[in-house]
Amino acid sequence: MSDFPLDAAEEITISPRRSYMIITVKGLTKKFGDFIAVDNISFEVQAGEILAFLGPNGAGKTTTIKMLTTVLEPTGGTIELNGFNPLTHQDEARHSFGIVFQDASVDDELTAYENMLMHAVLYGVPRETRQERIRQLLEFVELWDRRKDFVKNFSGGMKRRLEIAKGLLHHPKILFLDEPTQGLDPQTRNHIWEYIRQMNREEKMSVFFTTHYIEEAEKSADRVVIIDHGRIIAVGTPTELKAQAGEDNLEQAFIKLTGNVIRDETVDPNQNLMRRFARR
Repeated sequence: MSDFPLDAAEEITISPRRSYMIITVKGLTKKFGDFIAVDNISFEVQAGEILAFLGPNGAGKTTTIKMLTTVLEPTGGTIELNGFNPLTHQDEARHSFGIVFQDASVDDELTAYENMLMHAVLYGVPRETRQERIRQLLEFVELWDRRKDFVKNFSGGMKRRLEIAKGLLHHPKILFLDEPTQGLDPQTRNHIWEYIRQMNREEKMSVFFTTHYIEEAEKSADRVVIIDHGRIIAVGTPTELKAQAGEDNLEQAFIKLTGNVIRDETVDPNQNLMRRFARR
């Protein structure tokens, strides 16, 4: 049990200080039958901000990001991305963001360049700028020299770098990352975050990422949202969260806020529920 219980009707709203909000979410809820995976959450993300959605396995992180990226339809609540409602203006909303999911979406039977070209065509990147944009991004993630190689021969880190390059092709205003460095070695994780932070600085791109790596959230995010059991239980900068919990480091603050119960590290119950309802 958390040492900071909330009343069932209580709702935490994230209210950044700047006025331009690239993401606005109100009362977002997702149910799978009787199970509530995401429970009436509200938050805003400001333009140019890097926001971490930090929580244990099964907390509702992936369900939330799938609703934000139009993969799952919410049970209740509203979402606004770059001024568009993704339920009524899906194409406009989708062109506003890039997405890197936990599971690889690159085609192993194509080369790195062919993967990029296919994505560029799907997203309507103009023909006259397409090749130059692909070159820029593959150089950016240090894969230009491997552009003619089949992706099936890439390491996990190389595939993740290609995923990030693919997600940036159409100049998105928002980059969604679902557990972007899960399973990668520390060196590769550091390189990937160098790319993301550089793009955030150069293109003023907002970044929304889910993670259960506390160090990653503390090091990379402007603000951290802690979610557990489908509800937002705390929000702030790492310094603010440590002060709120009365702890000297974010890991101890996180444990104090979410409790000491060991979570299953191999199976996300929300994923199983999503698969079951997707078949109906």
